[in-house]
Amino acid sequence: MTTELTVPSSDDKNIATITHLGGILFSFIPALIVWLLKKDDSEYIAAQAREALNFQITLLLAQFIAYILVFILVGFLLLGLIWLFNIVFCIIAAISTSKGENYRYPFTLRLIN
Repeated sequence: MTTELTVPSSDDKNIATITHLGGILFSFIPALIVWLLKKDDSEYIAAQAREALNFQITLLLAQFIAYILVFILVGFLLLGLIWLFNIVFCIIAAISTSKGENYRYPFTLRLIN
């Protein structure tokens, strides 16, 4: 399913950028709030908030698995990699959305449609 999104306004780009960056510190909470409040206002914000929400949910699942694997000492490495993965991809997403581009996170479960 490919849909053409309209050119986002400056406010839409700023909200999308903050939504992606918010995931670094606050996990899925900023994306959930933006998606619930703005999904009917802007197609661009809805798509980017949904993408950020899906990514943060995927990371939460990965962290849960890593915490279980801590008992066999592999989890410590995985927790560090998940943390780094979150920072890097949230920054990449924020840069893309600040330019008005649509960003799709790699390795993300698309649970929210």
